[in-house]
Amino acid sequence: MTELEFSDLVSLQADVESLRAHLLLAEVRQADEILAVAARHTASATNLVHYVELRAHDLRDLQARLTNRGLTSLGRTESGVLASVDGLLRTLTLLIPQVGAVNPVYAPEVERPPDGSALLTHNAALLLGAQPAQRSTRIMVTLPSESATDAAMVASMLESGMDLARINCAHDGPTSWAAMIANIHSAEAATGERCRIAMDLGGPKLRTGPITPGPEVIKVKPIRSPTGAVQKRGLAWLGTRPDNAVALGAPVIPITDSSWLARRRVGDEIHLVDTRGAHRTLTVEQIFSDGCLVSLPQTVYFGPGLALAAARDERDVVAFVGTLNPTEQFLLVHRGDTLILTADLSPADVTTDGTHRIGCTLPSAFLEARPGERVMLDDGKIGGVIVAVAATEITVAVHHASLVGTKLRAEKGINLPDTHLSISALTEQDEADLDFVRAHADIVNMSFVRSADDVRDLLSHLKGNPELGIVLKIETVAAFEALPQILLEAMRWQGVGVMIARGDLAVEAGFERLAEVQEEILWLCESAHVPVIWATQVLDTLARTGLPSRAEVTDAAMAERAECVMLNKGPFIADAISMLAGILGRMQGHTDKKRSLLRRLRAWDLDAPDATATASPAGQASPQRS
Repeated sequence: MTELEFSDLVSLQADVESLRAHLLLAEVRQADEILAVAARHTASATNLVHYVELRAHDLRDLQARLTNRGLTSLGRTESGVLASVDGLLRTLTLLIPQVGAVNPVYAPEVERPPDGSALLTHNAALLLGAQPAQRSTRIMVTLPSESATDAAMVASMLESGMDLARINCAHDGPTSWAAMIANIHSAEAATGERCRIAMDLGGPKLRTGPITPGPEVIKVKPIRSPTGAVQKRGLAWLGTRPDNAVALGAPVIPITDSSWLARRRVGDEIHLVDTRGAHRTLTVEQIFSDGCLVSLPQTVYFGPGLALAAARDERDVVAFVGTLNPTEQFLLVHRGDTLILTADLSPADVTTDGTHRIGCTLPSAFLEARPGERVMLDDGKIGGVIVAVAATEITVAVHHASLVGTKLRAEKGINLPDTHLSISALTEQDEADLDFVRAHADIVNMSFVRSADDVRDLLSHLKGNPELGIVLKIETVAAFEALPQILLEAMRWQGVGVMIARGDLAVEAGFERLAEVQEEILWLCESAHVPVIWATQVLDTLARTGLPSRAEVTDAAMAERAECVMLNKGPFIADAISMLAGILGRMQGHTDKKRSLLRRLRAWDLDAPDATATASPAGQASPQRS
């Protein structure tokens, strides 16, 4: 060994020993917080403190020097920080020539901590249930309102691979929630599969107020080619729509005379004059006990009281369209427009003069918002800056919207990423909903956590329910920045998890930072041995339309690094669950958190008799060789 090499190794050892000293000093500084966690989380809390301290240092130069020596770069230390540092020091000690007793073999003074990966696996099973047979990542699915009355839908979801069912307390109510849970238990009994129940508290989400409803009208139109030719006739249900035909997407046109419906036959022609005065003809395609499916070659506007007459009936025999829901209206917001958020929650009028007014559901926003702060609406589709604040109004100059205008509807989210809102994440409604959650759920998901105080507030309402797991939804920049403190407070509880709620988080942090932020959350939670749920828009296009996009398939594959992935509702949700289960099962052979697993890849086997013969027509490796 040259003198230069010796000097370099000694310098490396000194730097790593200095780093280790910083880790132990951080542990001393946070001793009270570590002592306060549940006993089973003590090692995890200690490792979390070590990791936060590790990441407080810029280690890139040290990593490069270590890598040049063929040593660990400390790049995958999340689950066991001190153990990784100690192992590196032992290796350095062995590499440096011994000079008397000046450089004794390194022996740490503390006992080796528990295996962090094993702790994370145990914690995930405690909170999320046993690991599925064919994959390590669980699948959580948001239940739609229809699952309260459609037991077959719930059973199909469970059979497709759902491991946890999510019920959103911001929608429906206790009666519907109880029905959903009953259908889950029935599906469990029928399939022999276990499905845990997670319930989301609504939290203090800011939303837009109501908008004046439009006319009671339903527009039905055919699908036309670019030249105007009818490619597919429009469809509508007269009467009621059978539950098994939801995927057709045909609107329901209520008819006041059930006896008139009962006389309909396939092939009947029905004449009407629509709300515009246009003469139109409908053709009966299918008959059901309480209605019929009709098709139409031209656009029809249906309205209440519209008369329908069948060609084969007597001239004076007619039926009438019943009451329709008012059309949902919207504000069409353009760049350069002014948007005024008001405390007045009466329905907003639709305007076209470039100045829009709409209610804001959170009164404290008017007290704490300041000029110059950003405002984002509807998941970032509309953005602007506050230019004035009054007691009951916030005036926003719109800088971000579609070139042709963006539709802003009622009950859309409002984000104030720069505004400090001194409100509790636990609302009065959440406290009321907790009575139901404690009695029926396995997990409670807390929305819009911002600080350790919010977690402390939740835990104070859960005393007497130690078996109930908690999941903290990270969806604000404030929560991301306070995540170490939030986790230390949550670890006073037994079953703890984190959800990366990427919808609001992307809006708050900025879409360009989302990938970076979600990675950092994954790393920090791994250091605390806390399981993570990867949520928002996973295979969303597939669930809604039946066909996935390429980008979301890649996103689903990346989600394998979390302990659970959440899907949202949609008519093709069973297909989305099946595809996700397959993707997660295949990806677990390639990655483990941020570590690549070097399993054998037969697709590139140069010893194969004919490497090209095993390729599929699409250029992918043949299944039997991958």
